[in-house]
Amino acid sequence: MTAADVPGAVPAGNLRHAPIWRRMASFMYEGLLLFGVVMAAGFVFSGLTQQRHALQGLHGLQAFVFFVLGTYFVWFWCKSGQTLAMKTWHVRVVDKQGHALTVRRAAARYLLSWLWFLPALGVAHWAGMPAGAGLWMCLLGGVVVIAVSARFSPDRQFVHDLICGTRQVDCRPWPARPPASDSALST
Repeated sequence: MTAADVPGAVPAGNLRHAPIWRRMASFMYEGLLLFGVVMAAGFVFSGLTQQRHALQGLHGLQAFVFFVLGTYFVWFWCKSGQTLAMKTWHVRVVDKQGHALTVRRAAARYLLSWLWFLPALGVAHWAGMPAGAGLWMCLLGGVVVIAVSARFSPDRQFVHDLICGTRQVDCRPWPARPPASDSALST
């Protein structure tokens, strides 16, 4: 069975890495979309637990949101290799052979993708930074470091992709269609 026979697979000859700028645009758009997912998860959690105060059950809420986000990403990465943001920016996540991800690989990728945030959050906590501008600067600095490090990796992949054996590939139709001729427009 070849990659072309597997639903959601990218033929091996078409495994071109997606440009970093498009992956970062997808990352930013994903953050906007996840705002709604997190709000819905918080609403469900507060309804199920009869939460009456924001700090009541805080750790339970955080664990629930972590689980919901994991389910969201694993589902989309296994089903089509793309979340809505990735579809918008023509980026797909596949394994090194171009196949759709297994649940185990997608879950590992989700857990390791927290490398984008955990080191910066650890530094902010160690430095005693309260929530505010300093924390956001640490997070932004961590994201920039991870994004720049992809520039120097072999296939321009992020750290968590290198560890998991996944790749973010360009899934635009290739080669691009030639522009319509002027004679076709005049008829």
